[in-house]
Amino acid sequence: MDIFVQQLINGLVLGSLYALVALGYTMVYGILGLINFAHGEVLMVGAMVSWSVVSMAQDAGWDLPGWVLLGGSMLVAMAVCALLNVAIERLVYRPLRNAPRLAPLITAMGVSMALQTLAMILWKPSPKPYPQLLSDETLSLWVDGPVITPTQILILGVTLLLLAGLSWLVHRTRLGRAMRATAENPQVAALMGVRPNQIIAITFGLGALLAAVAGVMWAANYGMVQHSMGFLPGLKAFTAAVLGGIGNLTGAMVGGVLLGLIEALGAGYLGQWTGGLLGSNYVDIFAFSVLILVLTLRPSGLMGERSADRA
Repeated sequence: MDIFVQQLINGLVLGSLYALVALGYTMVYGILGLINFAHGEVLMVGAMVSWSVVSMAQDAGWDLPGWVLLGGSMLVAMAVCALLNVAIERLVYRPLRNAPRLAPLITAMGVSMALQTLAMILWKPSPKPYPQLLSDETLSLWVDGPVITPTQILILGVTLLLLAGLSWLVHRTRLGRAMRATAENPQVAALMGVRPNQIIAITFGLGALLAAVAGVMWAANYGMVQHSMGFLPGLKAFTAAVLGGIGNLTGAMVGGVLLGLIEALGAGYLGQWTGGLLGSNYVDIFAFSVLILVLTLRPSGLMGERSADRA
């Protein structure tokens, strides 16, 4: 039971990060039908910007509490990532809206590699330790039982707040109605007074905000940043979005949490059963095997609607 609860905690933390990034994928796809494969690099930029802000503050001798540095660097990272993603949409994706479907996909891969290369030039290729800003003291749920860290508690709390806030924004506000109208039919939405270009730019910005938070939390939880750190989380988050049903916000949340639980439980029990020979190094097997199984049985994902392919 201790092992199960511990892996459950680890899976929820990991799944929360996947869910934040997966929402960016699914919001953009829901409106444009575009898979933004550069989204994982937005997570990386958020983590690197946060590391830079924290490092500069510490080098300047600012004696600030760790939570203030973490929160301040996160706000800066969110602003930078939102501007970056809006610029990518305006300069790269918008001219390709009427192009063949393969062109935006290849372009997104090119943007991903360009962002990695730019980050490697700006921050150098070597991995960098992310400062321990919060207490590293573990909290036991019961005596000699599973433990959780303050950083993991923060990740779970922030994720719940952001998911609730996004759900309220999409379903209860005028902006959310405009986003849903644009996703349904941009031309008709424009006739009703909605500005599709503006809504699409806002959607890219919102997705970037979530990815930036995930990037900072990822760096704080794992204690390391580097220019290539966004590729695998981005790929896993895309997997989570497809698993839940690409284009479905609730599906992205469920898919992210489910994928994190599958990875954590699979790695934990496989490592135990094999005496440590297998485990975390083989965790990707579980994630992508489940994805293949789900898409074989239900190609639209767990919560996606069965519908014809978009033109």
